[in-house]
Amino acid sequence: MEYLIHLAVMSSIYAILGMSLNLVVGYAGLLSVTHAAFYGIGAYAVGILTVSHGYGFFGATAIGMACAALAAWFIGIVSGRFKGDYYALVSFGFNIIVFSIFLNVQSVTRGPLGIPGIPKPEVFGMLIRSNAQFLLLAIAFTLATYAVSQWIVTSSFGRTLKGIREDEDALRVFGYDTARYKRIIFVIAAMLAAVGGSLFASYISYIDPSTFSLNESIFILSLVILGGLANVNGSVFGAIFFILLPEILRFVGFPPDIAAQMRQVAYGLILVLLMLYRPQGMFGEYKL
Repeated sequence: MEYLIHLAVMSSIYAILGMSLNLVVGYAGLLSVTHAAFYGIGAYAVGILTVSHGYGFFGATAIGMACAALAAWFIGIVSGRFKGDYYALVSFGFNIIVFSIFLNVQSVTRGPLGIPGIPKPEVFGMLIRSNAQFLLLAIAFTLATYAVSQWIVTSSFGRTLKGIREDEDALRVFGYDTARYKRIIFVIAAMLAAVGGSLFASYISYIDPSTFSLNESIFILSLVILGGLANVNGSVFGAIFFILLPEILRFVGFPPDIAAQMRQVAYGLILVLLMLYRPQGMFGEYKL
């Protein structure tokens, strides 16, 4: 039962990451490969502030969100000068920069040693001790992220994002400051990703730079593509599917010495088939 709760917690965290990235990739049409950086900023904010400075979980989370927002605003200004593949390359570079900071600024992040002993959250003075209690907290944050995402995509702001995705030049003709809209949604997505990082750090109680590498950004993008671009429900499906897939593959019976490699092959094969026959994802409304 404890392991099922663990899978549910991780699914909730990745659902938050997937929904937030979908706002950028699916609705605004911006191919971002830097989400793990904002995920890491939230995690390290909670790790550093709770362990070394005595902050509570929610205060540290708020600071992590603010730091992610500042970083996203800066990268949004820089990447706003580029389109398409060049935009993806800029976001790619930013993820590497943030990963390098986590790895090399050892006086703050402890580098490859990571930060152990991150405390569990307190809610209304009650310390969350069990995984079942933490699952309730993770579900609450997931539902809040879902509500925010749905509100954005059904608002006039969301319709403008879709217009940018379909024909940005046409919107400019009608006087829309499209660069500002893109920066705003990028900042919102980064703040939500930082929430996912805060939950992860507090749940696992240990973080290190390897969790927030470029591979993690690609993984998050993959679950968004699988679930469906421009569909919030699809991001939740993609998160659950990719968290459960390794458990399903355990029953396939791969030889132990190549089991890990075969699971990676299975991931790749699923994505290739998806791009060939369902490029917009399982529930998507838009394809890259």
